[in-house]
Amino acid sequence: MTTAAAPQGPARPEHAPRTDDSGYGTGSGYGDDGDRGSLRAALAGLTTRGRSFLAAGVAAAACAYVLGQGDLLRVGLLLAVLPLICVVVLHRTRHRVAAGRRLAPHRVESGTEARVHLRMDNVARLPTGLLMLQDHVPYMLGPRPRFVLDRVEAGGRREVSYRVRSDLRGRFPLGPLQLRLGDPFGMCELTRSFSAYDTLTVIPRTEPLPPVKLGGESAGYGEGQQRALALAGDDDIIPRAYRHGDDLRRVHWRSTARYGELMVRREEQPQRARCTVLLDTREIAYEGSGPDSAFEWAVSGAASVLTHMLERGYAVRLLTDTGSGVPGEGSDGFTGGGHDSADTAGLMMDTLAVVDHSEGAGLSRAHDVLRGGHEGLLVAFLGDLDEEQAALVARMRQRGGAAVAFVLDSGTWLTGGAVAGAVEDRLRRLREAGWQAFAVTPGTRLADLWQQAGGASQETPAADTYGGWS
Repeated sequence: MTTAAAPQGPARPEHAPRTDDSGYGTGSGYGDDGDRGSLRAALAGLTTRGRSFLAAGVAAAACAYVLGQGDLLRVGLLLAVLPLICVVVLHRTRHRVAAGRRLAPHRVESGTEARVHLRMDNVARLPTGLLMLQDHVPYMLGPRPRFVLDRVEAGGRREVSYRVRSDLRGRFPLGPLQLRLGDPFGMCELTRSFSAYDTLTVIPRTEPLPPVKLGGESAGYGEGQQRALALAGDDDIIPRAYRHGDDLRRVHWRSTARYGELMVRREEQPQRARCTVLLDTREIAYEGSGPDSAFEWAVSGAASVLTHMLERGYAVRLLTDTGSGVPGEGSDGFTGGGHDSADTAGLMMDTLAVVDHSEGAGLSRAHDVLRGGHEGLLVAFLGDLDEEQAALVARMRQRGGAAVAFVLDSGTWLTGGAVAGAVEDRLRRLREAGWQAFAVTPGTRLADLWQQAGGASQETPAADTYGGWS
C-alpha cells in the first residue's frame, strides 16, 4: 500500500499558537511541568555535580556536629545550601522564559525546504544560565534540531532557525518545543515543555504545463471565458434596459410594455469554462510506494492540471473514485476562477497533500457523479483497469465534452519495461469512445503528454458530434 501522507497530529485547538506582531506563534502552556508550587520536580533536576555538593555538605555538617567543629559546619552548610539555592532560582526562572515559533512558509511542495524560526525571550529580572533548545520534528522532515544558548540577559532575546524538507507529501506537526535550563554553576538542569505547535503542509510537486487547446474547448482558451447562447424561452429571458447602439431587432416588447421603457434581450450569457479532474485512488489499481511510485505521479499530475486550469480562469472540480472531492461553491461542486483562485488552489492542494488509497474496487461512484450533465473538460488519472472498469470509464465521457486520460500500469512501473498488450487494448477502447488516452511510463513528463493531447486535438479538422472535438 502506497502511503505518502504522514499521519496528522492530534487535534488540539486549545493549544493552537497565538501569533504576535512579528509573526511568531507564542506558547501559552507549561506542558508536563506539573504542580508549579512544588519543588519536587526541580529537585529531581539536580545534576551529578549538584548531588555531589549536596551529599558532601550534609556529610560535612554531620561530622562537624559530632566533632564539634564550627568552621567545618559552616563549610558543610555552604556546600549543601548552594545547590538548593540554584534549584529554587532555576525553578522560578523557567516560568519567566517565553518561546515562539514562526514557520515560513506553512505550505511547500515536496522536495523543497521550509525554514522554522525559534525565538526565546527572557522576561525575568535575572539573566538565565545555559539554555538548550530541542524542537520535536517528525523523522520524515530531518533530524531533530538542538541548539545551545550560553546566556540570555534580563529582558533579552535570542533567535535561531533550522530548515525542514520532505520528499513525501502530508501534514507534519512541528513541536512542542522543549527548553532545558541550567544554572551558571552546573548544579541543576530543568526542562520546560511548551504546548504550542505548528503544522507544515507538504503538497504534491506541480509541473508547469504548456497553454495548448484541447479538443472540445471553445476559442479563447487561456482567458477562461466562454460565451453561450441562451436557450431559455421567453418566460426565462432576463431583459435589460436599451443602450445606445443596441440592435432594435433585440427589443423585447413584452418587457418594454411591463417596465414602461425600452428593453432588449440578453442574447448571450457569460459562462465559465469547466474542468473536472478525476483521480483514481483505488489501492488495487497501484503497486509500489515512495515518491517515485505510480500513485505519486498521478497525484502530482492531478495537482499540476488543477493549478494550470485555475490559472487560466477555469471553474475546476477535483473528483476521486469514491465520488468525493473538495466542496465547491455551487451545488455541482465547481469552484475557482477570479480573485479567489489562489484560495481555491490552496484548498485543493491541501486535500491532495493527505489523499490516500481508497478501499474501493471500482469507479462506479465517480461515474454516477459525472453522469447527468455537461462537465466540460474531463482529465482523468487512472491506475490499472480491467475490462469492466475500462468500459465504465469509456461511458464517463459526455457528449460535447473533451476527455483526456492518463493510464498508469503498475506492472510497467515496477519493471520499467514496455507497455503491456492489455494496456494497449484498454487505451484503444477509450479512444474508440472519444477519449484522448495516453499510457504513462516511468520518467514520463506530464508536460510532454499534455502537449501531445493538444496536438492530437488540433489535427482533427472536423467536429465529431460524439466526441465534441473542434
